[in-house]
Amino acid sequence: MVNKMILVINTSGNALEFVLGDKYAHVDADKQSVAMPVECERFLHECGADWHDLTAIGVVVGPGSFTGIRLGIAYAKGLALGLNIPVVPVNAFELYLYDTPDAFVAIDSGRGDFFVGANGLEPCTMNIDEVETKQMNWARTVGHKSFNLMNATKIVEQKLNNKSQEPVVPMYLRPSYAEQTHKDAE
Repeated sequence: MVNKMILVINTSGNALEFVLGDKYAHVDADKQSVAMPVECERFLHECGADWHDLTAIGVVVGPGSFTGIRLGIAYAKGLALGLNIPVVPVNAFELYLYDTPDAFVAIDSGRGDFFVGANGLEPCTMNIDEVETKQMNWARTVGHKSFNLMNATKIVEQKLNNKSQEPVVPMYLRPSYAEQTHKDAE
């Protein structure tokens, strides 16, 4: 049995994703909230692990699906509270930049703009014209393909070793669609 068993949960996209050690699962789910508990338990079982084997939980906090992010955080916090283990936030920018620290990250938001970030650039949103101009300041651009979720375990371990106590809150880079619609109506 490994000393540190860190479960990583990602619900920022359309699927459920889990990592434990060198094991990875991608589960397409129409309703993430319904599938989450069953699929997470199934994944642990397939890995030969039990809930009480876990020493920490990492959760992707965004950017991504507004509802999915909230689901993942709530589920991770509930598990961590019940198991009395830490829950550690990981964002998509950290995951992309883990392998390519000299990159400009541009993630298509699906709403006509991009979530962007880089070393030296705080995460924000930009339109395509801004992205095309700003990305020239970095050696390469990433974000058009999925990040490597396996890196989340290493990021969580680093944060635990550094005794990082970041709050586990959603990384929202703009108001939700409902908030924006309400604001536009005023």
